[in-house]
Amino acid sequence: MSKKRNKKGSPRIGGKRNFDPKIIKEKVLDYLDCNISKAFSSKQLIKRLNIRDSSSKASVLPILEMLSREGKVEKLRNSYKSLKKAETVTGIVDHVNARFAYIVTDSEHGDVWVKTDLLKQAMNGDTVEVMVFPKRHGKRPEGQVERIVKRKATELVGKIEFSTRYAFVVPDNRKIHIDVFIPLNKVMDASHKDKVIVKINKWPSHGQNPEGEVIRVLGASGKHETEMHSIMAEYGLPFEFPNKVEEEANQLNDKLPVEEIKKRKDFRPITTFTIDPLDAKDFDDAISYKPLKNGNVEIGIHIADVTHYVRPKTALEEEAVKRATSVYLVDRTIPMLPEHISNGLCSLRPNEDKLTFSAVFELTQEAQIVKEWFGRTVIHSDRRFTYEEAQQGIETKEGDFADELNELKRLAKTLKKERSKRGAINFETTEVRFELAEDGTPLRVVPKVRVDAHKLVEEFMLLANKRVAQFVFDLHKGKERDTFVYRTHDNPDPEKINTFATFAKRFGHEIDIEGNHISNSINNLIAEIEGKPEENVLQSLAIRSMAKAKYTTEPNGHFGLAFTHYTHFTSPIRRYPDMMVHRLLQHYLNGGKSVSKDDYEELSLHSSNMEKRAAEAERASIKYKQVEFMKNAEDKPYDGVITGLTEWGIFVEITETKCEGMVRMSEMTDDFYEFDEDNYRIIGKRNKKMLSLGDKVVVEVVDTNIDRRTIDLSFEKN
Repeated sequence: MSKKRNKKGSPRIGGKRNFDPKIIKEKVLDYLDCNISKAFSSKQLIKRLNIRDSSSKASVLPILEMLSREGKVEKLRNSYKSLKKAETVTGIVDHVNARFAYIVTDSEHGDVWVKTDLLKQAMNGDTVEVMVFPKRHGKRPEGQVERIVKRKATELVGKIEFSTRYAFVVPDNRKIHIDVFIPLNKVMDASHKDKVIVKINKWPSHGQNPEGEVIRVLGASGKHETEMHSIMAEYGLPFEFPNKVEEEANQLNDKLPVEEIKKRKDFRPITTFTIDPLDAKDFDDAISYKPLKNGNVEIGIHIADVTHYVRPKTALEEEAVKRATSVYLVDRTIPMLPEHISNGLCSLRPNEDKLTFSAVFELTQEAQIVKEWFGRTVIHSDRRFTYEEAQQGIETKEGDFADELNELKRLAKTLKKERSKRGAINFETTEVRFELAEDGTPLRVVPKVRVDAHKLVEEFMLLANKRVAQFVFDLHKGKERDTFVYRTHDNPDPEKINTFATFAKRFGHEIDIEGNHISNSINNLIAEIEGKPEENVLQSLAIRSMAKAKYTTEPNGHFGLAFTHYTHFTSPIRRYPDMMVHRLLQHYLNGGKSVSKDDYEELSLHSSNMEKRAAEAERASIKYKQVEFMKNAEDKPYDGVITGLTEWGIFVEITETKCEGMVRMSEMTDDFYEFDEDNYRIIGKRNKKMLSLGDKVVVEVVDTNIDRRTIDLSFEKN
């Protein structure tokens, strides 16, 4: 039975009525071009192209011979292969599941879809060269890996399992879908089901497992310390500082030299205090407050002068560059600098003289800047406030420095109001923290509440960061700009913001995506949805539609904050870019000429990458505690909200615990559900049941897997 014309009117290849050698030639060549790396015999092509009638079948071999003579296909022994040259691009493997991966590229092709058996044993995160097949009409680009340019890692963390003749390690990383073979003489003292770090010594040929050896035993899986060390190893986070680095830090003198103090502006007589979390140990910023006779107020933002102690070409500097940032896991900090510096020399502890780098502003009562000054200082903090203590002083108007705190709060609110007028986006997402028992067991999930004390500190840090960036940018107007490290945030991708606007419209919210109206429109939306069921999902989607902030020497603006120029000046204890900013600012204050842009751009890129790694590790540690918490939670139905949809599952955030799990599509047996990606929903093929992003649902916990840090859910059965 011959096929009919399809809806667009294209004829099928078989059928006597439609026999046309030109059409068959076109289809044969198109098929070979779209399978550029493979060779086919005439019989295989007849089968693949579903050619049925005898006339059409008989024409295939002569057509292949003709194409060979025309130089469009290559004739092999008994088969034919396209001679079309495929384009090769370089990208990074994102191995989303066991069946396929995407190669993330910066090319015009975008992300290239590759079947797992065409990855050439490349693993998640590897940099590869991928051959892109000619794109079929309306299809996503597909390809195959030609060469592995660079392995992301040669060490993996996972659970070791033993058989009688060998052992193998199952990686913790959910995006690595192959086990590592370990000879029994290379397992150290690991026991069955221990978590270990394995070094891969032999990369596999096609279809084989990599071979490696255990280089560190982390301990029995499931234990708190073991799992935290597993996360650290998975993300390549250091367990300790090298001896040389610790020795250099410990040799630094904590006494302030008189000659150094004389070089600096002395703020010790001026009222100064710090405001930090209750459990903070490194206080890297302080605020000073001084009323002026003209009715204005002088506000000083004083930042620990880390670069006075950490000098170029030292082991301390090399380690700070390498780490680039401190990492905050649920139960520990992995600091950028050794404790003697971060919690000692550079921590602005109360009742101690400290060396600082400061941004000082004379502000009117309306928070307008009259004068500004930047330079090295010495301070003496009069009081260490926790956020809770500062908030109490603000609310009761009683206690230490209550008047100063309230005046700072008033000025901060004025600064924020001005930012909002200029188009700063006021995202206020709910974050949570875990209260842990001594053994690390999560006892409670506690939402982090942002109060006026948090916002006060934030506004003055933003002010310092903004003005430092603007100051350096303006130094040589009309001439080539001085090299500097900026914190930039691009405008949203038009396609992403358009998709978000379309989705928001389903909830009855209009977003103006034209020109400079986006930020104000998003702020209006945030105000409109406050307290409504769709608040969390729309805020989350809005954030996802934004570009990622990064460090760069390019003096671009910051869309989210609505600043023309912005940098990071206020946290050098925990961020290397702030150290770069301190050094560059002082260099230009001293009259120095512009420095190498390429060197600082490379350091900026590295810092952005390390910041991303830190964020991923922090999320992994939170996810681990969420899984552990839900493992021990009450067995009952939970209210939740759909926070994400993919072709293989539905992500649901449990309202009570803020823990996210997945309802797997394969487990939804009441119907066959199809994923409607454009509209953020799935639809039942038979019953037409629809589940959309933001929908409220009721779920039950089916399974928890600490190794993979996953929570499996199911919808409550009615």
